[in-house]
Amino acid sequence: MNSATPPVNPSRSDGRRGRWDGHREQRRAELTTAAIEAIRLHGPDVGMGAIAAHAGVSKPVLYRYFADKSELWLAVGQQAGATLIEAMVPAVAAVREERAVVAAAIDVYLAHIEADLNLYRFVVHQPDIARHRDVVADVMDTVASGLARIFGDRLRARGLDSGAALPWAYGVVGYVQSVGDWWLRQQQPISREALGDYLTTFLWAGIAGMRRAADVPGGLAAHEGWARDL
Repeated sequence: MNSATPPVNPSRSDGRRGRWDGHREQRRAELTTAAIEAIRLHGPDVGMGAIAAHAGVSKPVLYRYFADKSELWLAVGQQAGATLIEAMVPAVAAVREERAVVAAAIDVYLAHIEADLNLYRFVVHQPDIARHRDVVADVMDTVASGLARIFGDRLRARGLDSGAALPWAYGVVGYVQSVGDWWLRQQQPISREALGDYLTTFLWAGIAGMRRAADVPGGLAAHEGWARDL
């Protein structure tokens, strides 16, 4: 009788590992959603104990899926960022006029942070979080990249160098994020609609300069005075 241990079937082992990995990712997503609910309910300073209780698990179980609060912060930030982008894409796609694109993007962002203040503060203002990866910068990168494509298309359509598209896009995103943060910290001293109109008006003056630049011989940088005439 052959008493040797039967060989392990690699495909069976890989199948079990794949199912476990899938289960773990699903459970992490569920716990992240529960964490977001707890943050909305208890505020941005909520502790891991309260998050675990809201999720219906013990703290050791929560730490089984997130090594520490920094890891949970990253997962929460990634989900919050994905929700923002999912809301922004159809809103921008629904309009065609160029100024309306800018206005729609700004309004979605301001409405999003206004409606989810505790979540915004948890993601953006967490001084005790060890940020091995900056999820806020990741979201800004995604939004700026999409905006840069719009700017680049507009520049190329006018026969201009599209090299300005990316720095302009990051400038717009940084400006809106900074002003939006001020607006929340000052407890919304003006209405969202008024702030959105102010930001759109200011930014549109620069974006509309692309049209005027098309009339400058030699392209965008050929005449330093074109920007002063916006």
